[in-house]
Amino acid sequence: MKTLLAYGLLGLPLAMVALPVYVQAPTFYAARLGLPLGLTGLVLFAARLFDTVQDPWLGRLIDVLYQRGQLRRLLWGAALLLALAFYGLWRPPLGGTTALAVWFALMLGGCYLAHSVLNIAYLAWGARLAERQRVAAAAWREGAGLVGVVVASVVPAWLLHQPAAFAERGLGGFALGFALLLGVALAALFAAAPVWCERGEPRSNWRAPLANPAFRRLLLPYFLNALSVSIPATLALFFIDDRIGAPQWAGGFLAAYFLAGAAGLPAWTRLAGWLGVASAWRWGMLAAVVAFASAATLGPGEAWAYLAVCVLAGLALGADLALPPVLLARLIPAEQAPAGYFGLWSLLGKLALALSGLALPLLAQLGYRPGHAGEAGLALALVYAGLPCLIKLLALVTLRGGWLERPVAAAS
Repeated sequence: MKTLLAYGLLGLPLAMVALPVYVQAPTFYAARLGLPLGLTGLVLFAARLFDTVQDPWLGRLIDVLYQRGQLRRLLWGAALLLALAFYGLWRPPLGGTTALAVWFALMLGGCYLAHSVLNIAYLAWGARLAERQRVAAAAWREGAGLVGVVVASVVPAWLLHQPAAFAERGLGGFALGFALLLGVALAALFAAAPVWCERGEPRSNWRAPLANPAFRRLLLPYFLNALSVSIPATLALFFIDDRIGAPQWAGGFLAAYFLAGAAGLPAWTRLAGWLGVASAWRWGMLAAVVAFASAATLGPGEAWAYLAVCVLAGLALGADLALPPVLLARLIPAEQAPAGYFGLWSLLGKLALALSGLALPLLAQLGYRPGHAGEAGLALALVYAGLPCLIKLLALVTLRGGWLERPVAAAS
């Protein structure tokens, strides 16, 4: 258990930084700092597109440096960059709209680059654990990640609704705390995590994953599912503030969602052992659609109903977190390097995030402005909840085939 904890701990700071960068930073710049909504969305799209393109290159770099015994130096450098860029994200310099947009783009780029290096290497490490450890390690990783997400959902959301000076100092302190935790988790990974198992001499080759037919068949459902999650993640705080009308409870809503996800993780890993990973994931998708579709019908003052949606959708979240990486890991041949696979895998997730940023210019064209939903409130609700449910149903339909159905042992 100690070795699995040492591996899983890094999931906490990686998730702790991801939620503010992907969810709260757009609201901070658009609603608090006054960056126009359309420009905020375009900056998000451009920065996330850069993040998308870089991932296959990073996967190859990680494979090469691991084979040379130089991976540790790369990960420590990425951790330093991530700490600095995350701190800078919340401390923008004084200036006009252009300067603010450029600063936002630069800090996002630094966060995305460093986070991708750490995350791809971390997932590749998990894929190369012994078979008997792999599902349990994924559960520890995602469980720790959910703890990090809960912290990130409560603290920054609360700070964003405080007076400006206090909020900026508090967010800076949160970034410093994150940096300390990141350093401790990375040290634990190197000191006590299970060994990255060698399987012959891995070949680092971008073409090898795309030549794997099972991997290719998995890409479309994974991308569609990632897009269905990315759109509401980008719009969550806007929906809570201007559709539900309960900005003071934003942290509580997000925390309830991710705590429910943590509670549901053991059930999904056990279901994967009984039915197979792909079947369990399909059930998770269906449960998410059933739980989340009703959010499109909610309006001002229905905070308790929205809380129920958060809890039910959160229970389905564990399937999206724990099962896809396990499904991918078993499709990687022993003689091929895992980081190349996870680089392409991460590319699709980042492309989904980039495309979700275009939801902000879309809403701007539909008449929505932060703080003034007005008649565009229905459009906000449909883009936030209705569209993702349709996309997730498409993912469910495309994730099928006996090639995915081999059950795995449930985590103990």
